[in-house]
Amino acid sequence: MTEPHEDDVPDGLTGPERALWQAFRIGRTCDLTEGVAERDDPFGGREWGPERSVRADVVGLLLLAGPQARSGRVAALKLRGVRITGVLDLAGGTIGPYVELHGCRFDDEVVVPEARFGTLRMVACALPRLEAARLHTEGDLHLPRCRVERGIRLTDAQIGTDLLVNQIQVWPDRRGRAITADGLVVAQDLQAELIETHGEVSLRGAKIGVSLSLRGSVLRGAQGRRALNAPQLTVERSLYLNAAWVYEDGGFTGSATATPPYGVSPAQDARRKPVEFHGGVRLDDGRFGDAVDLHHARFLLDGARREEVSMRRIVTPELRFNGERPEEGRVVLNGAKVVTLIDLSTSWPGPGGLAMGGFVYENLVPYGHFPLRRRLEWVAAATPEYAPEPYERLATVLRSSGEDADAREVLLAKQRRRRETLPVAGKLWGYLQDLTVAYGYRPGRAALWMAVLWAAGTVAFSHYRPIPLKPDEAPEWNGTLYALDLLIPVINLGQDGHWRLEGVWQWVAAVLIMLGWILATTVAAGATRLLSRG
Repeated sequence: MTEPHEDDVPDGLTGPERALWQAFRIGRTCDLTEGVAERDDPFGGREWGPERSVRADVVGLLLLAGPQARSGRVAALKLRGVRITGVLDLAGGTIGPYVELHGCRFDDEVVVPEARFGTLRMVACALPRLEAARLHTEGDLHLPRCRVERGIRLTDAQIGTDLLVNQIQVWPDRRGRAITADGLVVAQDLQAELIETHGEVSLRGAKIGVSLSLRGSVLRGAQGRRALNAPQLTVERSLYLNAAWVYEDGGFTGSATATPPYGVSPAQDARRKPVEFHGGVRLDDGRFGDAVDLHHARFLLDGARREEVSMRRIVTPELRFNGERPEEGRVVLNGAKVVTLIDLSTSWPGPGGLAMGGFVYENLVPYGHFPLRRRLEWVAAATPEYAPEPYERLATVLRSSGEDADAREVLLAKQRRRRETLPVAGKLWGYLQDLTVAYGYRPGRAALWMAVLWAAGTVAFSHYRPIPLKPDEAPEWNGTLYALDLLIPVINLGQDGHWRLEGVWQWVAAVLIMLGWILATTVAAGATRLLSRG
């Protein structure tokens, strides 16, 4: 069977353009590669001549008003190893054919704002710039392994299924932004693994239908901008800012994302590549359905510029903060709400590098050994100036998990921090409370002091016999019981109230009574906490 001949190729086309026209009608790839890797590299320095060049106007004509497909075929624009000259301007157009470009080189920018595609794939292509604000696709937008010299703009774009930009390299526009995707909507996944940007990645108000992954990527801020600027970001599942497993040849597989038991081991020749942020990260007011994963994340912040990893007011069921400790800058969690905090003791910055006022978390799951001493250092690092709230939150979480003794240690540490803010008289009284009864959080110490005072009172009253108030009704004098009767409030052991003390002994009795009330109250409060834990 032979197809009918339909010669509708416009006049004035070059040889490569005629080949492209014919390939479009039958949905076949127009392959202009030479079969030599060095010559076919779109990022190499070798020039591609007219034999590999087609005009952008011809490409635009095919996509917007191209010929009908041959009988039994589906029209599609498929290019490989093609140089496209001139500006490819499809602004506002509706592109029906499937579009797929591999290893192509554009001399000028690609302009597709407010255009509508079914699926658009550009793989390993070299572009000066991609202007795609308010772009609509019914299917995927794929830009893996592309290199873009002056930035990508996807403001308010709507992607029908997945946005895939793995291993892309992007340099900044005039404003210092590498990828501008404010208001972006992706119905399913946004995969940006192992990408490298040399300007700000802006995702303000973006909405991702499933997960957003930046595993193993390197984001560098430019011109004083952040590396990642994504306030009010919404991700229905998880945000992965963690490591990826890569092979020595640059390929990658899997990711270091799994929670314990940490997934399947990578291949023997793979290495872990952490995600790196050279500049500030802003995730303020973000909403994440499953988790924010910072496993093996590396933040290289400039303290002089006051750069931050800002997660103010984020809401997520799980925050995994177990990356590398930032040497400079700050980590800010003010107002964040997290159900489970999975963290590593060596991941948190030191004093002055952490802020978590109003940070609410319900469960603590340490990643490795995280002793209470280090946990208290964690709270102290977040409160250069005394604030009770972080201590009280930590104590509440520990108590709810059954760690009542640790909760008391946290509250004791809170009192000691508070003491530093008091005037001299308050500090002296605080030291006395700490020394004697540990602010009431160690009731055993109060009981010990009561025993000491009882012994001292017994010794003292064994050398003194007071005068009975009513000789006929007074019991037999017992210095040991009398001292205990003075120390223990409320309970009457039959000695107090029958004797008249004179001189200094009145003061001794008064001191024992006052100390007894204080110490007995402390013991009772401690016993109550033990019996009604939580």
